[in-house]
Amino acid sequence: MLTIRTAHPDELPALTTRPDDDERNTATAAYLSGLLNNGCTRPEWCLVAERDGRLTGNVVLWTIPGRTVPMDIVLLEPGDPDTGEALLAHAAALARELGAQTQGHVLDSPAQGPQFQRDPQLREKLLADAGFTLSRDGCRFLWTTGDPMPVQDERLHWRSLAELGETPFVDLLTDTFTDTEDSIFQAEITQHGLRGAAQRNVADMLEMDHQPGWYEIGYDAADTPVAISMPARTPTSAVIGLVAVASTGRGQGYATSVVARGTRVLVDAGSDEIRGDCDAGNIGMFKAFQRAGYRNFANRKMFTRPL
Repeated sequence: MLTIRTAHPDELPALTTRPDDDERNTATAAYLSGLLNNGCTRPEWCLVAERDGRLTGNVVLWTIPGRTVPMDIVLLEPGDPDTGEALLAHAAALARELGAQTQGHVLDSPAQGPQFQRDPQLREKLLADAGFTLSRDGCRFLWTTGDPMPVQDERLHWRSLAELGETPFVDLLTDTFTDTEDSIFQAEITQHGLRGAAQRNVADMLEMDHQPGWYEIGYDAADTPVAISMPARTPTSAVIGLVAVASTGRGQGYATSVVARGTRVLVDAGSDEIRGDCDAGNIGMFKAFQRAGYRNFANRKMFTRPL
């Protein structure tokens, strides 16, 4: 008989383990331990599947530290189709009970730490059957200490959030959204309008771990605002965060300038590994990461479902 339940204290943080796969077991246990310590999840949000006294799968609800409502699911270990279906159903019910209206999940390829999402075809079918749809087909980029430091753009001078306040960031982001190629932004604009989507994204970035001086607007020689740089830290890594270029600044390489600026800010703050994401179809942003010395180390599909 298959049972879905909250993990017992002695089952954390390892949850389901795989025989002869110490690398995966160690990495996923360390990842969940970090999520618990950082407030991204809670013990009561960790679900396991049990069959005949043996753990056969697991899933964990996730949110931004400081929030009380879960946003996504991580560490989905479906085991088999029946187990995966039951885990996703329980994850939806629990999140809904806690006040969530939507639920997201990301699938990285190739399979790698810390989640080691093997069996991608099974995972995608389970997600589709559970009501998830693809919201972004994306690419992931990585810069590490030892890679060349991106050259800073001398055409731009920068002013920070601490100096400017939030409104200029919302104003400029609203302008950049008029012809954005990012699928996540496009969906938010459809739902909330240009300025509403900009306000929501700035608010989301302000919730992330950052210093006020990290969030900046870049101005050209005529003192016109042309770019936004909002690097930050997640519980697991430093990230380039939000990159935006004004409509009047397109075609001048400013996206690369923003990636370079964010990299410099994060390195100066002590980061030795920095990640970034973009749509696979956003050729300009893809090239901006490459020109700044980042490498495309993985692809990431982002899924979401209404609850």
